[in-house]
Amino acid sequence: MDNMEGNTATSKKPIRQSQSLCAGEQEYVHKRKRVVLESLSSLGINCTADSVPHITLLASGGGQRAAVGLVGSLDQMEKEGLLDCLLYLGGVSGSTWSMSSIYSDPQWSINMNTTVSSLSGPGVELEAVSAWLGERAKEEHFSLTDIWGVLTSAGIMKQMDLRHLSDEASRNTTNPYPIYSAIEKHCFSYGPTEGKWFEVSPHEAGFTELGLFIETSLLGSKFQSGELLEEMPEMDMVKLQGVLGCALAHEETMMVFIPPWLNVIGQGDDDAAEEYLRVYNSLHKLVALTRSTIKDPTALSELDKLQKILEDVMKHNASTWLEPKGLEERKHLSEQWSMELLAAVETWSQSLEDGAFKTHISLLTKKVLPKIMAWEWGTTSNFLYQYQDSMVPTCLRSQERFHLVDAGLLINVAYPPFLGKKRDIDLIIAPEYSAGNMFETLTLARDYAAAVKKPFPEIDDNILEERDWPKDCYVFEGKESEPSIIYMPLFNRRNCKDAEEAKAKMEEFSTFQLPFSQEKIEFVFETAKANIRNNKETLLREIHKAVVHRHKRKSVLP
Repeated sequence: MDNMEGNTATSKKPIRQSQSLCAGEQEYVHKRKRVVLESLSSLGINCTADSVPHITLLASGGGQRAAVGLVGSLDQMEKEGLLDCLLYLGGVSGSTWSMSSIYSDPQWSINMNTTVSSLSGPGVELEAVSAWLGERAKEEHFSLTDIWGVLTSAGIMKQMDLRHLSDEASRNTTNPYPIYSAIEKHCFSYGPTEGKWFEVSPHEAGFTELGLFIETSLLGSKFQSGELLEEMPEMDMVKLQGVLGCALAHEETMMVFIPPWLNVIGQGDDDAAEEYLRVYNSLHKLVALTRSTIKDPTALSELDKLQKILEDVMKHNASTWLEPKGLEERKHLSEQWSMELLAAVETWSQSLEDGAFKTHISLLTKKVLPKIMAWEWGTTSNFLYQYQDSMVPTCLRSQERFHLVDAGLLINVAYPPFLGKKRDIDLIIAPEYSAGNMFETLTLARDYAAAVKKPFPEIDDNILEERDWPKDCYVFEGKESEPSIIYMPLFNRRNCKDAEEAKAKMEEFSTFQLPFSQEKIEFVFETAKANIRNNKETLLREIHKAVVHRHKRKSVLP
């Protein structure tokens, strides 16, 4: 009988199946609306407690460009008195790097000066990086995501935040409610739309369209048939940063980096070079990020040597690749050269003088090199393993583990969690820091919304012709149940004299490059600030319309 009572006390199922908000988020949103109401009043916008609009800022991905741009946008919104109008803040890929960083301060939205100064922080020492990696390497699901997460945190965000996202569940409502996004890698490639998008908040983590969630603290714990088998420690924000911002995890992303000599017309399939590209580019990026954790001139000089060794191996192989060969021979060469690159790193590591630097590097090479060959990212225990529900795609039900990676690979703005009735959004403010075709995030989100039968505002296809040299602000107006969207490209007609300059700016601040210099950080930061400042009137007008929109909708509800 005691046992029965014990079960009753914890009878709440560990997996929540619902298309509505969990109790924790509901409570946060309810309290946050008081902050929004006060903010609207200070802006001279009349609003009643029952018609507070649901406004979210959705920051795009785009590596460090997005991470810095988001802080600039938020800083200027605070200066214009607009930041507290936000109920939610949603991020994807690079913008989640700065979100996970700024939310480490429970009062960040009223401490923007501190938040801004952290962009140019003193940095993290390699010793702290290797200590963290050493601990993670003991875990069952250690993967390249851990390595990417710690080097991104230390090398780009210049801090390592060891707190857990679920710690924010009990915070007061000083800040907008944060939603982070990832995608499930296998479903992204092979599964239905419903199995792709994965959202993570301080309270819950789960599949947006399936409506299946667990408490965020249980993400990574072992489940079977809907029951919790073994509770594992929650991942910290360093690892979560790796999960959310690892676009390199997808093989096709690597094709962006194809050297011309590897892409020879008539030489068979580019896939032949895939392994070699993966190994070279991941080593190249990891060396660049490791540099950012080091100040010692001798150690920096050694890393320069390694960079040159890698480049020399790459150049040496170019002439051989250009000779006529069959696909199988090319694939064999790719494997052989991959092993040569890894061996070169190993030899370089062993040649270092004994000392702290060699110790840390040896740990890195020992842990990193095998993972590069395995190319495993975002490994997480699958809470839907053998879950008895036909709506769950087979690709999710059948695997004990799934792989969470960068959501920007699907849509580089986190629209999915904010579409439809669940969060019932009136206005989306979307600063666009993405590379690639401008407006693509909008058209992809529109197509996604159509696929899952959720409302989305109309986009005039004529506007797409402005993609090479866009205006600094567009409004796509929601009529009834659709949210309105304020879309704000980073490089635009106001700050670039023509399409050529816009393209050059995007190349100068490209997504996959070494960590930005202080000068580059300041330029992106100021550009993002100016975009908000220049469009304050539009923002105010649309916020006011969102109040009217919400009031009208409330009045027609039964």
